[in-house]
Amino acid sequence: MNIWTYTIIIGVLTFLSRYLVTAYANTKTYSELTKKVLSYVPSAVFPSLIFPAIFYKNNSLIFLSNEVYSFVAALIVSIIFKNIFLTVITGIIVYLLIIFI
Repeated sequence: MNIWTYTIIIGVLTFLSRYLVTAYANTKTYSELTKKVLSYVPSAVFPSLIFPAIFYKNNSLIFLSNEVYSFVAALIVSIIFKNIFLTVITGIIVYLLIIFI
């Protein structure tokens, strides 16, 4: 599968993990601690879905690839600026520059 397929699948799974908890659960019955813990579930699921798409190809661990370079650039931008939009745009631009240049 290519990176776009993974991205769409991850987006759908992230959406469903958030939606199902909020749509079908009565949040008034949860304690504040439970609500706080459940708010981290999508954040914990996302890396476990995205890291194999970045670091694995042909059943082997790869540290030097176009995806890894884009990931590192996006990671640096996210640490410096703490802006999700800028992080995503940086990752996309770096990836496109690498594959087209």
